[in-house]
Amino acid sequence: MALRLRELTEEESKRIKQWSQSRTEEARLVERAKIIRLASEGQKVPQIAQTLDIDEKTVRKWLKRFDTQGVAGLSDEARSGAPPRSTPEVKARIIAAALTNPREVGRKFHSWTFERLAAYVREELGFGIKKTRIFEILHEEGLRWRQQETWFGERVDPDFAKKRGPSSGSARSRQPTARS
Repeated sequence: MALRLRELTEEESKRIKQWSQSRTEEARLVERAKIIRLASEGQKVPQIAQTLDIDEKTVRKWLKRFDTQGVAGLSDEARSGAPPRSTPEVKARIIAAALTNPREVGRKFHSWTFERLAAYVREELGFGIKKTRIFEILHEEGLRWRQQETWFGERVDPDFAKKRGPSSGSARSRQPTARS
């Protein structure tokens, strides 16, 4: 028997669309909203599972929970264990900072490195949060760091070549060859 999604109210439809396109909400909530959005567009459980690369059982779970609880059912239920130390607002500000061009917040560089972002979060945003927790927050949101490549774009220090000095003499200069 096929699982069908009930008709969404106008408010539910707006909220689901907003969450499914969000870059600041938790990744789990965004995925759940995408499940509901795709179902409301007429996709069946197997199609949704394939599109989002998740298990059909997971799709069914969230469709059923939405059917009984509405948008409130898409949030995580309380779990045992220590309460979270980072509020959703703190997480959202860290994620927003990571997605912002550093020049827009008064930095002299063009891209964030993890170290630069962590320093900004601690010094400018004033969050006394460990670097490992910042990394976890970004990872939960689906943001990944790659090593900064240094052979393109502007250098952070425009006087780098002068400060560096002449190249070392380790490379042998080539003698011109006679043409035959």
